Amino acid sequence: MTRKKLPIGIQTFAIIREEGYYYVDKTRLILQLVQEGRYYFLSRPRRFGKSLLIDTIAELYAGSEPLFQGLYCHDKWDWQRKHPVIRISFTEGVRGGVVGLDQRVREILAHEQKRLGVSCVNQSIAGLFSELISEVHAATGQRVVVLIDEYDKPILDSIARPDEAREIRDALRNLYSVLKGSDAHIQFAMLTGVSKFSKVSLFSGLNNLNDISVDARYSAICGYTDADVDTEFAPELPGLDRAEIRRWYNGYNWTGDSVYNPFDLLLLFQKREFKPYWFETGTPTFLIDILTKAQIFTPDLGRTVAAEALLSSFDVGHISPEALLFQAGYLTIDSVWRIPGRQEFTLKYPNYEVQASLNDSLLQALSGNPMLPGPYIGKLYRLLQANDFAGMQALFTAFFESIPFEWYSKNPIAQYEGYYASVFYSYFASLGLDISTEQSSNAGRLDMVVRFNQNVYVFEFKVVELAPEGRALQQIKDKGYAKPYLASGQPIHLIGVEFSKASRSVVGFEVEELSNI
Repeated sequence: MTRKKLPIGIQTFAIIREEGYYYVDKTRLILQLVQEGRYYFLSRPRRFGKSLLIDTIAELYAGSEPLFQGLYCHDKWDWQRKHPVIRISFTEGVRGGVVGLDQRVREILAHEQKRLGVSCVNQSIAGLFSELISEVHAATGQRVVVLIDEYDKPILDSIARPDEAREIRDALRNLYSVLKGSDAHIQFAMLTGVSKFSKVSLFSGLNNLNDISVDARYSAICGYTDADVDTEFAPELPGLDRAEIRRWYNGYNWTGDSVYNPFDLLLLFQKREFKPYWFETGTPTFLIDILTKAQIFTPDLGRTVAAEALLSSFDVGHISPEALLFQAGYLTIDSVWRIPGRQEFTLKYPNYEVQASLNDSLLQALSGNPMLPGPYIGKLYRLLQANDFAGMQALFTAFFESIPFEWYSKNPIAQYEGYYASVFYSYFASLGLDISTEQSSNAGRLDMVVRFNQNVYVFEFKVVELAPEGRALQQIKDKGYAKPYLASGQPIHLIGVEFSKASRSVVGFEVEELSNI
């Protein structure tokens, strides 16, 4: 196969098809959408190809047949029947609160009037939008296709200013509610965004949307599957470790096929180096702030269980950490438990990139100094390679002691017992290691197991008043926490770690190697 150009940052379907870029065919799924209904909502993390999907749908309804030559839909679409397309995009964001939003929407609607050859006289924004839809239908004789991209970005851009965000949310609700009243004039409508705001807060006037965000049939409507990587991108694979590609970037799942974030893969193929490309494009500080203020126990992140309703309960001033992490792409679905009328999802990190990078960011917040954890992370990896447990004890002791007392006294997060274990866990997780937490056995539950370099490390954490008590290591032995790992044939290290409330540091670090012969 011949190598093609990599469509990095390109969201225009025509450019990709006309100028010889790679394109993963999503038209089978688009046709399925068209055949099954008319009103859709799709939530996906940033840089996942939502804008390209919207542009592809627009070109399909516009009848741009040459662009679809060789694609699944080409011989299955009526190219003679074209529908006018109204597009609203907030990908560039909005500044200036609700006033800035109103100005931006008026500019968009004015542009659409000019492009579609109609003139509207209504003064209100909702009235203008409604009139635009009906006038375009009347002028063309065909029902209108309405595509709204990044519907929620104006709200998310203001989420740190709740009063402003609420005003913007209410203004957008008035805009989007027009769609239901314009049903007679609409052929197809789709809204895409990062978050799924609750129906009561944003979609109370638009209850006819079919939410396909968590739908097995459309799990791969954005993103690349393993099959896509092995076929469409086969020319890019030589020289890259295929297993590492999967470990670093695969794993996003919405109950169907797991997918890769396109942005990650395209930059990997260009630069030929494994790096957290997606994470580095802008993890919002408000996400880290919410996690730390909620005193999230970081070992829980990779094994979160949440009801379907909780993952959809996203609103200004009421953002559950689970919903935020899931909708923003920092956690994904691992498994689903169903009973009549109810679903529960077990969530996990999608891949190495997210696990390592998110925990690195959390470490910076947990220490109060973005520069503090960095040097320790690489050193911990080398100490693990050498099984240098005295060095590990010294490393963690030095880390905790380097945090100023003033920071401890001003940050409530440092006052809860899970803080110490969270720091410990996030250090190992930032290395992207194989970590299990709170593993159950017949004897009880242990805190953390790390598998690395053909070794098994079994950790138990305890918080003591001042002096080490030896309870952590003893509990591992008394409860037989290591028994499930004896069959591995690998060296097993029992590690009891004790933290002092008084000194705010590691005071006990006992290690015992267990013979598994």
